[in-house]
Amino acid sequence: MDNKYFEYYDSYDIAVIGAGHAGCEAALAASRLGYKTVIFGINIDSIANMACNPSIGGTAKGQLVREIDALGGEMGRAADLNAIQTKLLNKAKGPAVYSPRAQIDRKRYQMYMKNVLECQENLDLKQAEITRILVEKDESGKQYVTGVQTHLGGIYKCKCAIACTGTYLKGKIIIGDYSRNSGPDGHFPANELSECLAEFGHTIVRFKTGTPPRINGLSVNFDKMEPQYGDEQPFSFSFDEYKSDLEQVPCYLSHTTEETHNIIKANLDRSPLFNGAIEGVGPRYCPSIEDKIVRFADKERHQMFLEPMGSDTQEMYMQGISSSLPEDVQLAFVRTITGLENVSVMRPAYAIEYDAIDARELKLSLESRIVNGLFCAGQINGSSGYEEAAGQGLIAGINASRKLAAKEPVVIDRATAYIGVLIDDLVTRGTKEPYRMMTARSEYRLVLRQDNADARLTQLGYEIGLISQERYDRFRQKMERISNEIIRITETHISPSATVNAYIESLGTAAIKSGNTSLLDLLKRPEITYQDVCIIEDMAHPENNRKELSFREIEQIEITVKYEGYIKRQLSQIDQFKKTEGRALPQDFDYSKIKNISLEAREKLTKIQPETIGQAGRITGVSPADITALLIYFNQNPTGETKK
Repeated sequence: MDNKYFEYYDSYDIAVIGAGHAGCEAALAASRLGYKTVIFGINIDSIANMACNPSIGGTAKGQLVREIDALGGEMGRAADLNAIQTKLLNKAKGPAVYSPRAQIDRKRYQMYMKNVLECQENLDLKQAEITRILVEKDESGKQYVTGVQTHLGGIYKCKCAIACTGTYLKGKIIIGDYSRNSGPDGHFPANELSECLAEFGHTIVRFKTGTPPRINGLSVNFDKMEPQYGDEQPFSFSFDEYKSDLEQVPCYLSHTTEETHNIIKANLDRSPLFNGAIEGVGPRYCPSIEDKIVRFADKERHQMFLEPMGSDTQEMYMQGISSSLPEDVQLAFVRTITGLENVSVMRPAYAIEYDAIDARELKLSLESRIVNGLFCAGQINGSSGYEEAAGQGLIAGINASRKLAAKEPVVIDRATAYIGVLIDDLVTRGTKEPYRMMTARSEYRLVLRQDNADARLTQLGYEIGLISQERYDRFRQKMERISNEIIRITETHISPSATVNAYIESLGTAAIKSGNTSLLDLLKRPEITYQDVCIIEDMAHPENNRKELSFREIEQIEITVKYEGYIKRQLSQIDQFKKTEGRALPQDFDYSKIKNISLEAREKLTKIQPETIGQAGRITGVSPADITALLIYFNQNPTGETKK
């Protein structure tokens, strides 16, 4: 389209395409680092929309949110201020899998994030669909970003673009035999950008995800359900420990019935999932209810959690009942679930198909290998989930900024953060289905805990420029208090006495027999907590110099002491990992020249262009023997050879 008045509407350093969870973090990171940034949303009333469940965190995802916060991102703070229930999951297991999760007031979260974007210096928020990313070619023929174009023909110059398109790319809603082009929650889809990315040379793949019905809580018989309350000890995702002023509310547990299963089985021929109407590949770890009933036919019932959508709405989300069955079938089977016999369904469940790219065409910085200055983050890279998207968005925003500053990109390795595991998995291995973060994906999950994300990443966030001096000073003081207390309890010894031993034995552990027992020795015992240690110390040494510590500080002390041997072993493994991981490989290298590796390895290595030996070793089809051959080759030819 011709623009009568201006050749360009405005010029920016960075344009962010999409205002979901990835886009928000990308735009905020770039603008906070001093770059003039614009973020485009198809509908700016859906900024940071929770199109699926109204929660933040969960298993492994809670670790991601803590890491985002430690690096200076926004999601943790936003979740804390808009939480209506908080809970630490997996407390019956070890600390490696402790995972914070919060139910969120969905609309209030959206409005909070919209206001943050509106008020952020160096950032403009605009409602528009981006239909093209504009590129030119340099002297070598390499494409590079010059701007973006909207559906109204508006052209905005930019030096970098970050595509955070969520499930909008050629989005298609499917309910039974009904389908239409649509983004999530009935918003407009983005129908043109896929072709643009394909023209550049990116591979387009088709994925699918789904949502459950939303119901009116006033029509639910909660007496037939089991309430699920949050923790009495509240937590926050943010290490600045923001607190919500909203009333904490329960969720509810119920189950499907034999009748539920019979209705679904009788209508499988009407399910798009089974009759071929759905083309996209769905998430294995979040199956629809009809998929569960077919795959787990031996199960007599499945769990269903009712989750409130907010503090000022009666709408509730049916966690665990995603479906794409026709609306009449949905209504029939929902009313067979215990407590929902007379339920009013406000929104039917639906499946949504959307386009994504093959993330193996990206660098570990999340920059495209095909188009210079184009970064991609979130579901466009094949991931699923708000938290996975936000983590990628933050890294993309940081690295687009560093590219403009002529600085090396930030690449977080697998041994440092779940964010590193997430990006490495997507870029190195790719994914054939929507990728979901799980603790089992990390080789070093005892070190990558939710409680120590600040210890792992705050220094980096400060060096990048997203952590303020004030917050960094508080972090250093916290780490000093933890260190000093571990030293203090190591050096403080307890002599046996009737009072002390009576208390120790009341905890279910053996009495002490000599004065050589330190407080640290006592804390190593599984039965004894830090609070118990303090009580014992007060009995033995009423006059002591113990400092008051926060819940977070006590948590880190306990885990560090109780799991010391396991942590040391994992740190040793990490040291070995980093010796090979950090060996850089040349880029734009033609691996067909190395005859001592397999044909498959040559093809995969040439396509993916791994940045390190460690990354090369994680590529499917590259064997340990191939890695040995690579090491020998590059030891003899340190700079390698570049393509002509």
